[in-house]
Amino acid sequence: MSTQTTKILVFSHRPEVRETIITAVGRRPAPDLPRVEYIEASAIADVLYEVDNGTADLLILDGEAQPTGGMGLARQLKDEIANCPPIVVAVRRKDDRWLATWSQAEAVLVHPLDPLAAAETVAEVLRGSALPVVKG
Repeated sequence: MSTQTTKILVFSHRPEVRETIITAVGRRPAPDLPRVEYIEASAIADVLYEVDNGTADLLILDGEAQPTGGMGLARQLKDEIANCPPIVVAVRRKDDRWLATWSQAEAVLVHPLDPLAAAETVAEVLRGSALPVVKG
């Protein structure tokens, strides 16, 4: 059994939103992927610190975060960071999904989060990144 973990940064100024995302995605989004270790960030400075240090394999950003939303932050990171980790944006309304295209996020989660869909979406994004897949 592999001891490797995937580090997912979850950003929201609201702790209950971070908890909802972490609970929905779970500790192992798919059997072929490593277990997840979460890094919680409540401020943009925390996100920038983790991205600059290369500690996160994937970012999940709250599109409704204040004062700067996850979609604007995603766009900034994609524009400014050469090897930016993949980004998933969580939005409140299905109608906001188009904004994720603008933000350059790899995927979108829509609240209320469906745990199966959230885990599957995160697993697909992780599989599409350079992370190794765990066999058996």
